Amino acid sequence: MLMLQSALGLIVLSAIAWILSEQRRAVSPGMVATGIGLQILLALALTKIDPLFHLFQSLNQLALALEQATRAGTSFVFGYLGGGPLPFDESSPGGGYVLAFRGLPLVLLVSALSALLFHWRILPVVVRAFSWALQRTLGVGGALGVAASANIFVGMTEAPLLIKPYLLRMSRSELFALMTCGMTSIAGTVMVLYASLIGSKVPDALSHILIASIISAPAAITIARIMVPDDGGRTADDAGIFFGDARGAMDAVTQGTTQGLKLLLNIVAMLVTFVALVSLANQILGALPDVAAAPLTLERILGWIMAPVTWLMGVPWSEATTAGSLMGVKTVLNEFVAYLNMAQLDEAALSPHSRLIMTYALCGFANFGSLGILIGGLGAIAPERRDEVVALGMKSLIAGTLGVCMTGAVIGLLNG
Repeated sequence: MLMLQSALGLIVLSAIAWILSEQRRAVSPGMVATGIGLQILLALALTKIDPLFHLFQSLNQLALALEQATRAGTSFVFGYLGGGPLPFDESSPGGGYVLAFRGLPLVLLVSALSALLFHWRILPVVVRAFSWALQRTLGVGGALGVAASANIFVGMTEAPLLIKPYLLRMSRSELFALMTCGMTSIAGTVMVLYASLIGSKVPDALSHILIASIISAPAAITIARIMVPDDGGRTADDAGIFFGDARGAMDAVTQGTTQGLKLLLNIVAMLVTFVALVSLANQILGALPDVAAAPLTLERILGWIMAPVTWLMGVPWSEATTAGSLMGVKTVLNEFVAYLNMAQLDEAALSPHSRLIMTYALCGFANFGSLGILIGGLGAIAPERRDEVVALGMKSLIAGTLGVCMTGAVIGLLNG
């Protein structure tokens, strides 16, 4: 039954994208079938073929190593607030864990390592391999292939920088696909952080989050090409990668740390603001009469709205409202708050099947805050196309949401 739900979900999500298409008659059914088929094959290979999945499982050891290394730095700088020995007894388990000083600094280390791996030309080799695969299977141009592949490892504003010389020549369809890819993935700088949040509830969390970013790339391109059909433009099949201006390994680490600090401060500010806004909204809603013998909250309302969507991904209806609440929080606020909420749920709130689906479905930047970041970032990189980026902004948010939902449905299909 759950497999049929997920299969229906793939059809319905594609149909929604087609209804919102700029040119419905220009949508190629073959392209849609190829994109969905590629996503299913990738998910099947990465989650069901033991040697490949074991390879990704080994990344969880990397996550633990990075957490331990970060704790060495934070405990040195912040003492017991950063994970050093407590000068007092904890009154409750986990009471000494301070997110800002223990969890979030992971972003600094991962950002510095990412910059170093790009400077050493290690990550670009992986990016080119994914780009080649996307060009051969989905027929995308080289510039879009590079950016879409880079989005697996870096953020929505960093990936376009790698193809900065080609942005002005990209077609409208390619530009929209680039924006959708940014919305449908997350940055490598926060993968380890999110995995650390949900690791106690989702086994092999980091491997699943990385796989989610990989299989979301064909979903993003498929949805983008349905909503803004391919107009025949293919920019630079031999597109190279712009590596930035780091003058050496230490300069790359320094630049990566600085960029990571900006991201960390942005995360802290967004968390304070959004959690406060949710609390304020719930206080206002609490003044209204109870519904179903419980106070109204923003989370409950979002759960009702998004429950049908999570059901289409393969979540049982009895758990769809809880899952829908997570999906709503991810879209209205951000994926960090959604993962944090999922980590705090009771074990009985979601089955392992549903938690796995939501791990994949929450793995994307498609939210209103990220939309502002995307428009601002792309507008600064290619100011000549700012008006076009703004015009496509809300459409890319919808496309990104449909893309991550397709990824959740694919996982539901394979694990039903």
